[in-house]
Amino acid sequence: MNLRLPVIRLLAVVFTALPALGAELKISAAASLSEAMTEIAALYEKEHGEKPQLNFGGSNALARQIRAGAPCDVFFSADEATLNQLLEDKLLHENSVTKLLGNSLVVITPVSSPLVISSAADLASPSIKRLALGDPAAVPAGVYARKWLEGRQQWDAVAGKVVATENVRAALAAVASTNAGAGIVYRTDAMISRQVKVAYEVPTDQTPPIIYPAAATKSSPDPGRAIRFIAFLRSEPSLSIFGKHGFRTFPTGGK
Repeated sequence: MNLRLPVIRLLAVVFTALPALGAELKISAAASLSEAMTEIAALYEKEHGEKPQLNFGGSNALARQIRAGAPCDVFFSADEATLNQLLEDKLLHENSVTKLLGNSLVVITPVSSPLVISSAADLASPSIKRLALGDPAAVPAGVYARKWLEGRQQWDAVAGKVVATENVRAALAAVASTNAGAGIVYRTDAMISRQVKVAYEVPTDQTPPIIYPAAATKSSPDPGRAIRFIAFLRSEPSLSIFGKHGFRTFPTGGK
C-alpha cells in the first residue's frame, strides 16, 4: 500500500487553496489614498495572512503602467474617467467596478501665510505668484481644479501661474515647502500636513462629483482574489478607516 499518495494529494489541496508562491496581491492606488490604504493593507494582512503590495501615484500614471503591462491586480482610481478609459481598452473586469469613496477640493496656503481666499477669483491676485495643482491635463485632482476654475471664469486669469505637478501629493508638498503661495488639493490631503492650512473649501456643487472607483484588472492571475480584496475595501472596518482619513464613503459599495 502506498502511504505517500494521500499525503501528496493533501499537499496538492493545500497549495491549490493558497495564492501562488511569491504572487503578492498588487494594488495600484491614487496617491491621495496613501495613508488610508497603508492602514487597510495592514488590517488585511492581519486578517488574511497576506500583505498586499501597494503602488501609489497619479491615477493617470498608474493607468499608463497597466497599459504597459505592469503587474497589477486592483486599480483604485481617484476619478471615474481614468478607470473608464481602461474599461474601454478592455483591461478591467467590468463586473468588478465598485464606487467606493467621495472627496472634495480645497485651496491651501502655507500655514504662516496671511492670504485670505474667499472665492476662485482671489487666486488671480498678484500676491499669489505660483499656484500648485496636479497636472490639469491628466491628474484627476488637477482636472477637477481646472473644471472648477473654468466654471468660475477664472482659469485664464490663473493659468500663467499654475505649477503642474505629477500628482496631488506633489502639489501639497509645493505649498508645504512654500515653493507655491497656494494650491488646490483634495480635502483629505490637506488633513495630513501641518505645514499647510485650508484657506477655502470649494463648494461641492461647483465641481463634478469626485468619485473613487476600484476594479480588478484582466491581467491579474487571480481575479477572484482581486475582487475579494475590493469587497474588503467596502467592509465596515475599511470604511471606518477611510472615514477617519476624511473620505466620504458609500456603505453599499455602489456599482
